[in-house]
Amino acid sequence: MRDVARVTGVKARGLAVVALILVATAFAVQQPFRQYPGVEYFRFEIPPGSEEKTEFAFARLMFPGGWNDGYRGRFDGDWRQGSTLWTQDYPRADRHFSLSMRRLTRVHTRSVEQPVNLDQDEEFEFPWVYAVQVGEWGLTPQQGKEMREYLLRGGFFMADDLHGRVEWKVFEDSMKLVFPDRPIVEIPTDDAIFHTVYDLNDRFQIPGEAHLRQGCKNCEDGGRGARWRGIYDDKGRVMIAISQNSDVGDAWEWADVPYYPEKASSLAIRLGVNYIVYSMTH
Repeated sequence: MRDVARVTGVKARGLAVVALILVATAFAVQQPFRQYPGVEYFRFEIPPGSEEKTEFAFARLMFPGGWNDGYRGRFDGDWRQGSTLWTQDYPRADRHFSLSMRRLTRVHTRSVEQPVNLDQDEEFEFPWVYAVQVGEWGLTPQQGKEMREYLLRGGFFMADDLHGRVEWKVFEDSMKLVFPDRPIVEIPTDDAIFHTVYDLNDRFQIPGEAHLRQGCKNCEDGGRGARWRGIYDDKGRVMIAISQNSDVGDAWEWADVPYYPEKASSLAIRLGVNYIVYSMTH
């Protein structure tokens, strides 16, 4: 993986570190690690430390496919067994980013990810949950209710890799299952989430690896231009951070490949670090 340690702009925040330690104790219990087959990687080498008990583990949300899920999988489309839409970029993106957390922060981070299932209440063990291609998923009403409970208890959800008007409409409708009365808004540049570790005043569109030539996915359907949106709780805490028209997961996945732009992977890594530390301190 390229030397992401060159990224600059780190701020020392003593109070945040104290809060991080306190919050991390609430998430010390973790599910045993299990690796699922993915749509891109059926087998992937497991690094050392997969069963280590840590402060933080990358939690990837499992979910049923929706209107445009072209992955029937190797298990007749049973999303609970892997090889479906939620495994896009998995586990390469997760492990590259976990390695970045271990190198760039003092957060004790596990070397491997943890897929979590809302139907099994597994999300409550993690302060931060990530999902990919959320403009094509099939979140159920019950899963929306579970996510609402998780977020109102202090959880954080990063929604990534949705592009254009159609995918935005699908995601927007799914959020009504979670918070029918809370709006999706633009996150202002001066929000703490963009300054918790790195100052991210210059945020730009992060392209997927398959769309480097075009610069975007669904370009003619509103897919040009990144937007950083979110949903807040009553105290002004970001509960859901949305990467619209950007593919942060691809930037993590391909961060060690020379032809993928270093500038994009650098922003994606810094963004993820900020979101995680924010989720554990706010």
